Amino acid sequence: QVQLVESGGGLVQPGGSLRLSCAASGSIFAIYAMGWYRQAPGKQRELVANIIRGGAPNYADSVKGRFTASRDNAKNTVYLQMNSLKPEDTAVYYCNANIRESIFSGARDYWGQGTQVTVSS
Repeated sequence: QVQLVESGGGLVQPGGSLRLSCAASGSIFAIYAMGWYRQAPGKQRELVANIIRGGAPNYADSVKGRFTASRDNAKNTVYLQMNSLKPEDTAVYYCNANIRESIFSGARDYWGQGTQVTVSS
């Protein structure tokens, strides 16, 4: 069974910074893409950033230049460094990973439980 465990959310003032972490554990043969989505109240879940193994990060236009995604493949962990935060960044942030559990199975998407990020003065 695969689990994604997130950490690092919280309350921050506009212009501040937060760093999110997400570690995958369990039966893992390979991890392809890892990344972050967010969902604000009354809105659809949207991609924030993701990284395909061996590739460069891909960002939503709204966070380019402010957020930086990175991966530590040895630790099966993905990070999201969020700088210059704005009130409109307020949302529940979800970790997502495309994982293959064994050589006998195909890859599927897994989700973390979500972590709240609130940007407010």
